[in-house]
Amino acid sequence: MRYNNANSFFREKFGTKIIKISLDGGFTCPNRDGTLSYGGCIFCSEKGSGDFAGDRKLDIEKQFEINKVKMSKKWKDGKYIAYFQAFTNTYAPLEYLKELFIKASNLPDVVGIFIATRPDCITEEIAKFLYELNKKIYVCIELGFQTSKAESIKLINRCYDNIVFENCVKMLNNYNLDIIVHTILGLPYETKNDMLETIKYVSKFNINGIKLQLLHIIKDTNLHKLYLKNNFKILTLEEYVDIVVSCIEILPPNIVIHRITGDGDKNTLVEPKWSLNKKVVINSINKQLIERDTFQGKKSI
Repeated sequence: MRYNNANSFFREKFGTKIIKISLDGGFTCPNRDGTLSYGGCIFCSEKGSGDFAGDRKLDIEKQFEINKVKMSKKWKDGKYIAYFQAFTNTYAPLEYLKELFIKASNLPDVVGIFIATRPDCITEEIAKFLYELNKKIYVCIELGFQTSKAESIKLINRCYDNIVFENCVKMLNNYNLDIIVHTILGLPYETKNDMLETIKYVSKFNINGIKLQLLHIIKDTNLHKLYLKNNFKILTLEEYVDIVVSCIEILPPNIVIHRITGDGDKNTLVEPKWSLNKKVVINSINKQLIERDTFQGKKSI
């Protein structure tokens, strides 16, 4: 591989195939409940970007059991990551977080917990708890960042400034917690240079991983409404591949790339339809890496 991929990272760390099981912890978001705003970020689905997570009506053990059976059809053997992806997974009282994440840590064959959240929703007390939990089981925090561009931050209704992200990363570093930063490529009106600036920005900090997520326009989201109104440009497959390869080139080699595209639900995905063929997208990226004779970190500062 010409980039530091998650599969290799997990195999080296745990010595086996790692399978993520998406769980719904019953959270909401300050960007939805009126604390900061309503409706969430404009790209977020009604399931809080947890469209493949378990059913929140069920307890964590049952969700895990059901999704484990589903995953076993694709992967027969391996260990598991309990992945809390839907909504903001530290936006709750500390006692609830303790109960939930400790319960997840005791699920059979679970070797790690991934917690997707917002930088403005992690307090010092939460970080301290996760630090203690990290002594028992691998804990990784996934921060929804998306973009460093001020105009885009306002457009997507992120509702926090970049300095909040910076302070959160420093705090999590103090507690020796691994950090993955979630970025989106293809936000409305962003240029290739805007996207590369976001990658350069997050690369300045002590982070362990990154997700390069293709923008998905999901039916009935605020982003979908904006698209219907303004018909902003959607990246072509060729444009996206070029941008991803350029991102890989400037990323420091030590940062693990956990995603280079994204999964969309064919029933709700409006655009880009070409992204539904994930194998073609990944193969196209790998092909261009070879054709350009390039690799992760080739152009990093």
